[in-house]
Amino acid sequence: MQVIEYMDATGQEIVHRKPESGSGEFRLGDQLVVQEFQAAVFFRDGKAYDVFGPGRHTLATANLPLLANVLGAIFSGQSPFRTTVYFVNMREFLNQGWGTAQPIVYRDSEFGMVRLRAFGTFAFQVNDAQMFVNKIVGGQGLYTTNDIIDYLRSIIAQSLVPTMGKLQTSVLDINQKYPQLRAGVMALVGDQFNDLGIAIKDFNVQAITPTDETAKAIDERAAMGAIGNMQAYLQYKAAQALGGIGTGAATGGEGGTAGTLAGAGAGLGAGIGLGGAMAGAISQAMQGGGQTVGASTGAMPDVMTLEEAARYLKVSPDDVMSLITAGQLKAKQIGTQYRISKAAIEDYLKA
Repeated sequence: MQVIEYMDATGQEIVHRKPESGSGEFRLGDQLVVQEFQAAVFFRDGKAYDVFGPGRHTLATANLPLLANVLGAIFSGQSPFRTTVYFVNMREFLNQGWGTAQPIVYRDSEFGMVRLRAFGTFAFQVNDAQMFVNKIVGGQGLYTTNDIIDYLRSIIAQSLVPTMGKLQTSVLDINQKYPQLRAGVMALVGDQFNDLGIAIKDFNVQAITPTDETAKAIDERAAMGAIGNMQAYLQYKAAQALGGIGTGAATGGEGGTAGTLAGAGAGLGAGIGLGGAMAGAISQAMQGGGQTVGASTGAMPDVMTLEEAARYLKVSPDDVMSLITAGQLKAKQIGTQYRISKAAIEDYLKA
């Protein structure tokens, strides 16, 4: 008579097979010991059969009905039979980390298409040992803890994408949608986990962040927005320049009169120059019927290249290309070239 048991000192192993490779030789009358929070599942020929809960069990045809039906006459005596026993941990597994292996492409309500990363924690528990062994061990060929958790993480990541698509918000406000995201993911993941004999007990989003490239694009967009009112920007710069006069005078000491006066003259010249630019910009805006300051008022063709549009807007061709890619500026692609109408640019400036 042999004793069949497994004690997990860490409590973190989801499933353990006995023997660890191949199949074992067991006899009727052998003792099966199942620990608290464990279930023992007899597995043979790729399928889970009889399940035992916590306690000491003497193997007999009465408590191995499914396996006895398959093996038939073997159970008429003490003849050994070959099978594998899987000890399944029925505890709740808490604080399991998840994250997106690759950035998620998300349609942002403000910035267009952006790339985001997400991570958080989840908790799960095996609630049907027989189904779990059939689907995970038999169906997926997984039985190490790392392999099983990686598989569950992949299910979460797949469910995250369609759920995020329903948020219809900006990355700037997406943290306010975490409860909605949590509920949506738990609903999708719950159905898939249940089919594996697993219950998802909790799911949390710790952070959703833009990739470095997306963060840089958002910063550039914010900077453009900050100087969108060119008149206010010029006023601010003029005030800074004039303020420099006082600073120069305050830092000048005895024997430094010439430097102070030079600094004051430079500050005054800068102030006057910016003041004149500001006045010119205001006058230009008034004469143009409120046309956005920053776009060239020179004669330009009705249809422009990237470079011409950049000169018209007084930005770089890359900036114009970014606006086109983001869908903010309408353009027509002809082969590898882009053509932008003057009307499209004016529509963008008025938006």
